[in-house]
Amino acid sequence: IEMHEEPLSALRRKPNASINVSMDLVKQGRADGVVSAGHSGAAMAAALLRLGRIKGIDRPAIGAVFPTVIANKPVLILDVGANVDCRPKYLEQFAVMGSIYSEYVIGNDAPKVGLLSIGEEKSKGNEVVLQVHKSLAKLETINFVGNAEGRDVLSGDFDVIVCDGFVGNVLLKFAEAVGESVLQILREELPQGIAGKVGCTLLKGNLKRIKQRVDHAEHGGGLLLGVAGIAVISHGSSRSPSIFNAIRLAKDAVDNQVLARIKGEYQKVAATAKGE
Repeated sequence: IEMHEEPLSALRRKPNASINVSMDLVKQGRADGVVSAGHSGAAMAAALLRLGRIKGIDRPAIGAVFPTVIANKPVLILDVGANVDCRPKYLEQFAVMGSIYSEYVIGNDAPKVGLLSIGEEKSKGNEVVLQVHKSLAKLETINFVGNAEGRDVLSGDFDVIVCDGFVGNVLLKFAEAVGESVLQILREELPQGIAGKVGCTLLKGNLKRIKQRVDHAEHGGGLLLGVAGIAVISHGSSRSPSIFNAIRLAKDAVDNQVLARIKGEYQKVAATAKGE
């Protein structure tokens, strides 16, 4: 599927496109997951058309892992682009799915879930955020700790941060640009002068570790949560390290039974609602 093509019409017109074939293999049980670095809209549409949604989930979300100032303590942000506009119940579902991902893939016990807003007070935010805050505060299946401001995203104080796909996508691309800008500034400034060149040589190992912490390629891509299969969406500009990490992410999601755990959670929700 070419980047300029409208996803749905292209998918229907090209049944043998690799993204269609890949999703079919997962649907048939002949593959455990899909990793795509192609047209992200086509990948999402193919996942919905071929795999369908998990029962109880209204909209899937792309969850992206961001580095934080605390080493080896990333934060999961969702949604980062699947849903530009969100109803309150979508964000509530993102919080549950994100908590499961954070616990079983990243390895956080009782992940701290935050709601992205313009202030930490529960009275801050637009109508959707205010309504979602009330709902999440009552939800016993997750560890909701309140609002997260923009400055909190990379602080390491939260394990999961929930937002709509419009805000999340802007946040994702801004964070990537900041990381690339920091690396570019370091490349330009550190080698200046003899002392700088000597220092740059001495700091080579440190600089490599800095790059690993801020480079989005280290995280591979975003897991599409809420569809009935494992699908990872990567950047179209992904290099081999990023693709490797995207494949590893898909494997981790399969090994840790993320799909089954989300299904199980929503079966319990449905059973509770039926009992009421």
